[in-house]
Amino acid sequence: MRIRKKKWAAPELAVCDFFVKNPEEYAGRWAQAFKKEQPLYLEIGCGKGGFAGQFALKNPDKNIIAVDIKIDMLGVGRRTIVKLFEENGKAPDEIDNILLVCYNVEQLDRIITPDDRIERLFINFCNPWPRLKHKKRRLTFPRKLEMYKSFLKKDAEIRFKTDDDELFEESVEYFEQSGYKITYLTRDLHASGVEDNIETEHEKMFSAEGIKIKYLVAVQK
Repeated sequence: MRIRKKKWAAPELAVCDFFVKNPEEYAGRWAQAFKKEQPLYLEIGCGKGGFAGQFALKNPDKNIIAVDIKIDMLGVGRRTIVKLFEENGKAPDEIDNILLVCYNVEQLDRIITPDDRIERLFINFCNPWPRLKHKKRRLTFPRKLEMYKSFLKKDAEIRFKTDDDELFEESVEYFEQSGYKITYLTRDLHASGVEDNIETEHEKMFSAEGIKIKYLVAVQK
């Protein structure tokens, strides 16, 4: 997703209690980065933070790490999360089960290791990279699916959502090729009866345009 430069983003994140300035320091010990040690969840490509913020509010007994490569996007995410918590009667200093991280997913295994034991990975509306020479950049590409295995618990789920038909169908193949078992799949999420779905900003926009949301859950075989 493209986003205009936000001059205020870096300064606001610099004084944000739930933004991690040096993520390399927590490699293998993310549980201790939170105020309470709880099951660890991870969202990559978190964008404007709507999903991670809602997840944190609905699941106070879980910790979520929200990663994006763009500092400007994370600046917007910080504001989104603060607003969500305030709308639910919580002050910014009560945001204790979410951490924002600016990092390149290509090198994610440098900051998240097998010792972190991630319970679930969320990939929501990632860039579809439709051109053949760019497909290796997809967050569901086999090389990345192999990397995720290094820090996911053996029974951990990957939950993947997209509006893009080609990305979804090719991702189904990627998961199967990479030794994952798809335990749930729907090409129309909102008509499927899935009860624990958290809508993202993109999801609401695409749904309003009549585009069906594709969704799958996969685990390592």
